[in-house]
Amino acid sequence: MGMDKKIEKKKTDIRKILLVSVAVIVAAALLYNFFFLDSRSRVTVDADRVFIQEIKEDSFQEFIDVSGTIQPIRSTMLDAIEGGVVQEVFRESGEMVETGDTILVLTNSSLQLSVLQQEAGLYDQINNVRNSRLNLEQNHLRLQEELASAETQLDLLRPRFERDSLLHSQGSISLQEFEETRQNFRFQQKRYRLNYESFRKDSIQIVNQMLQLDNSEERMWQSLEGVQQILENLVVTSPISGQLSIIELNQGQSISQGEQLGQIDQLDGFKVRAEIDEFYLSRVTAGLQGNFQFAGDRHNVEITRVFPVIREGQFEVDLDFTEAIPDGLRRGQTVRIRLELGDPATAVLLERGGFYQQTGGNWVYLLDENESRAYRQPIRLGRGNAQYFEVLEGLQPGDKVITSSYDTFGDAEVLVLE
Repeated sequence: MGMDKKIEKKKTDIRKILLVSVAVIVAAALLYNFFFLDSRSRVTVDADRVFIQEIKEDSFQEFIDVSGTIQPIRSTMLDAIEGGVVQEVFRESGEMVETGDTILVLTNSSLQLSVLQQEAGLYDQINNVRNSRLNLEQNHLRLQEELASAETQLDLLRPRFERDSLLHSQGSISLQEFEETRQNFRFQQKRYRLNYESFRKDSIQIVNQMLQLDNSEERMWQSLEGVQQILENLVVTSPISGQLSIIELNQGQSISQGEQLGQIDQLDGFKVRAEIDEFYLSRVTAGLQGNFQFAGDRHNVEITRVFPVIREGQFEVDLDFTEAIPDGLRRGQTVRIRLELGDPATAVLLERGGFYQQTGGNWVYLLDENESRAYRQPIRLGRGNAQYFEVLEGLQPGDKVITSSYDTFGDAEVLVLE
């Protein structure tokens, strides 16, 4: 009977077990980090110190706020047409004036002397025109007289020529006597034709020449009136009725030609003159509506005129009131106008906030469903007004975003709200 063989147990490989355990733990850690942990940079913030706004879909009206100045509906500038020295001031600044009222009188000795010399020269030219007209008329009368004389001589000689022709054919007079009569008659015929042609041409020319002289004399009289008007320009009068605003003027003060003396404001109405950034020049046209707050009420205005000239990055517009002008407005008063740039339309809206300074409207922090964390969300914005931006891409109604400043968040991709 054979003997049984003793079977020995294999020794456990401790090192192999340890290596497998470590590998499993590392793999588990990697899988956990991949599926359950967010490796993005994060910052913990106090939820009470940020503004959270909900994205909504509502009617959107694009508008801009502009500053306007109340001005009279019509203002007329007072300029010195001619320079001179102030002789007398009849009206003071702030007074009400009527059309044609004398405001001040200037004196200018050299101008007055020049006007007298021009008047004398024009009178001489007028006299020369009259003398030319008289000479033309006298020459025409002389030609008419010569024609009449030639016609009379021809009429007197014609019966004699006819009689001598008959007597010569009968042999009662000699050929020599007949030839004298015939030559004299032919001479008178030729003389008459020449005088008639000269008178006919002169009659045609004198009509044109007289017309030119009349026009020339008329222009000279107009020039004379214009020269005399120069002295009248030394008297400054009111072109319209209204309130006078004039610089301080004293007797003896020198005023230059073209110098602005003041203006007259027609106070039966007001308009608003506003300055707008040149960025909106292509979108601002006559007919756009706006409104402003005054004395507890909103008052509507409408653009009636656009001045396309750009100065220091801005252009000007005039706005008229579409309803009754409110009481209490004063010239020079400043109002803040909300100017509408288009018709209202439904849009997804994001409220304005400090976030825009850091992101330029390219992204926002979007809250998750639990509102415990916020993540960077790329967006695209469209038009804007003083309250909202129009959201074109990246957000939906009901989403909640942080709209306050992102200054303290650095480059954090995730905000943890506590």
